[in-house]
Amino acid sequence: MAKKKRAPQGYKAQPAPPVPPVPPTEPVLATDPVPPSGPAGDVQLLPDNQEPQDIPVDVPKWEHSLIDVEPEPVYETDLTRLIRDWRHGRATKTLRQVLADGYVAVFATVVIVAMLGGAVYRAQADAAGCTTNACTVGRSLLPWVAMGATFAMTAMAARIFGPVVASAAEGFWLMDAPIRRGRLLWKRLTGVLIAVALVAAALGGLLAALTGYGLDDIWRWAIAMGVGAAGLTALAAAGQTWGKTWLTSIVQWLCGLAAVAVLFIIVSVAAGWFGLAMPAIPDTGSVVWVSVAGGVLLAASAGVAFSRLGMIHRARLVSGGSLVSGMQGAAFAMDFGLMRDILVERDSVRRGQVRPRRGGGKGTRALVWREVQRLYRYPKRVLLIVVSIVVPYAVSALGLHQFSPFISALVLVIGFVPLLGSMRVMTRTKGLARTFPLSNPQIRQAMATVPAGIAVIWALATTAAYWGIGAATHYASLPQAFITAALTAAAGLLGAIRWVSAKSANYNMPMMQTGFGAMPPGLMFNLVRGLDVVLIITGPLLLGWAWYLSAAIAVIVAIALSGFYSMDEMQAAQEEMQKEKAKSGGGGGLGGLLGGPKPAAPVAKQKIAPPRGYRTPPLPK
Repeated sequence: MAKKKRAPQGYKAQPAPPVPPVPPTEPVLATDPVPPSGPAGDVQLLPDNQEPQDIPVDVPKWEHSLIDVEPEPVYETDLTRLIRDWRHGRATKTLRQVLADGYVAVFATVVIVAMLGGAVYRAQADAAGCTTNACTVGRSLLPWVAMGATFAMTAMAARIFGPVVASAAEGFWLMDAPIRRGRLLWKRLTGVLIAVALVAAALGGLLAALTGYGLDDIWRWAIAMGVGAAGLTALAAAGQTWGKTWLTSIVQWLCGLAAVAVLFIIVSVAAGWFGLAMPAIPDTGSVVWVSVAGGVLLAASAGVAFSRLGMIHRARLVSGGSLVSGMQGAAFAMDFGLMRDILVERDSVRRGQVRPRRGGGKGTRALVWREVQRLYRYPKRVLLIVVSIVVPYAVSALGLHQFSPFISALVLVIGFVPLLGSMRVMTRTKGLARTFPLSNPQIRQAMATVPAGIAVIWALATTAAYWGIGAATHYASLPQAFITAALTAAAGLLGAIRWVSAKSANYNMPMMQTGFGAMPPGLMFNLVRGLDVVLIITGPLLLGWAWYLSAAIAVIVAIALSGFYSMDEMQAAQEEMQKEKAKSGGGGGLGGLLGGPKPAAPVAKQKIAPPRGYRTPPLPK
């Protein structure tokens, strides 16, 4: 029998008021107990013979479906303002506070601008004294090389990234909404075109100033490169609306080949292979035609792109946005190797599949053969090294042969990094390296064999530049020129090895306080890794010291980077030795060599007598 609930003490139950009858047409019963209320709003208790489920109440009933609702028109301008408020309306810092925190960046910018100003002034002074035919040809044609390279890089970046992109969140809910997509994307395309034009114009003006052009010619080169780069970006955006990139790829290869061809002409004139007369004051009339052609291309392509922005596929927008997000994360960690890995993964996905090939050899020969196969599979990785052969000749043609080792080594660092991808994987993945029956130095030597062979070929091909081919007086003897070329190639290779084998930033260590916030200590050195090796190897050559000083430094750096003396492995081995000695009872230091410490004397057990009057209780039967 159920126990009756007692009412609270001091409370007298009142009879429930009469409930008005509900029409039988719409009997809707409540699913939750709803206690009735009195006239004053006080809660009334129910009688014992009445259940809460039996009380009919009025519940609103929906008479339509959300699918049948007519959609209200959405104005893209209001939606854009709402998104801007979501993103920027809840900021915790003002622009003034951000500028106050970035005083380090302002100071660094001032220093860099001052250094560039000094370099431009010295370049102008050197160009004024350049009267030879080879130097005049180099001054006249080198900006064209820079223009072709800039256009090729612009087309490549626009083909890979977009140029119109959207984040994954926007592609999830915004790009599938019934709105006019073009009204949301036109500002993004406009911003990209303006940014590309400004960056290319600044680069063109700087290169024209470094080669000794006047102020009017600097403005012409800046406008030509800015408008041309913007036109190529608009062309890539127009191709993105159709989902095609073949036209942008053709333009990219044509611009790159044109830059290499002009650079070959500079080298040929400097080497004396054929003569080419150039006026002492270069004519910039043809640069104006480049500006006109770039403007026509920009107007036509931008018109097509803006009219078809709503037809860009959502998958293409989100793909470029995810790639940009990954690159931003790698750039935040200053891990340029990771940035290259992201681009390689994107290219591999685009290729889809490759033909597997059987390996060969045993031990380190198997790893070397694998590197040869990878070079055969992706031969375009050597393209930059092949192009870098003409760098010493071009620098010598400009009359800056004393800086040729440093500049050429920097270019080689960038060229050798793609060839050392396997070494980067082995140095970053310790578990994978332990699966090989080889030591860490043997693995690194095997991974660097193929790049070392390419470095030797590069040294042989550039010996004439350091010897001074085509010059009135040779810079050095032929053996010394080969040694200089070999040291330059070694500096580039060792700088690339330093780049790929360096450890990433450790975020578990104590942070350093900077003007931009907390920063791991190792993150600050990621920008100069590789550059430090190039500087200390080519430094004696730049100062005019003996070549064997650079050779000795290169040997020391090679031994340090070979893995024979790894601090991590030595610390791990020392910790393991200490653990083994602790288990065996031996001591550290010189105690192990002298037989270890004497064992302690055994401690005699002491019997404690019971207190007086205590009687041992009898055992239970």
